Amino acid sequence: MSRVTCDLTISLDGFAAGPNQSKAEPLGEGGELLHRWQFEEPESNAAEREGILAAGAFIMGRNMFAGPGAWDENWRGWWGEEPPYHAPVFVLTHHQREPLEMQGGTTFYFVTGGIESALAQAREAAGSKDVAIAGGAQTVRQYLSAGLIDELRLHIAPIVLGAGERLLDGVANLKLEPTEVSGTKLVTHVRYQLVR
Repeated sequence: MSRVTCDLTISLDGFAAGPNQSKAEPLGEGGELLHRWQFEEPESNAAEREGILAAGAFIMGRNMFAGPGAWDENWRGWWGEEPPYHAPVFVLTHHQREPLEMQGGTTFYFVTGGIESALAQAREAAGSKDVAIAGGAQTVRQYLSAGLIDELRLHIAPIVLGAGERLLDGVANLKLEPTEVSGTKLVTHVRYQLVR
């Protein structure tokens, strides 16, 4: 059976997004600083960047796909006509929507049956490859709380956001074992295995 992984960048104070998320600022105020390592140090972090997109299928929350606010049926995601996933992406939502096929092999499927239904569909689509929980923080919290993530890969940016969407709020009795640590001046990468 394929593993379930999760890559997420957080601030030193544990936020995956800054305050006041909106369509104009999907990562909230200051949230774009979390991801500087991917763009300013791409060669130094090449293995981590490749690992983020290596899965055979992805799961994300509705807000990661479309941002907060009313559902817009014409919205096609933040990534343009060719999203970076190049694999099936299962979007958790309470509102049905037909699958959205994009260029490069990415198709977004909208799942109304909850996290376990999304995971079952993603596992089937991924075959022998991993399934990645892409985010956002609320979606990751649900999978962590249910004990459904095998490997959590945190990318910790050396910034303090002070407010926003904290990754581990409400997650209890979580035991993680660090297996690898590396980094650059803009990020510390820590791999954790979930201890069951």
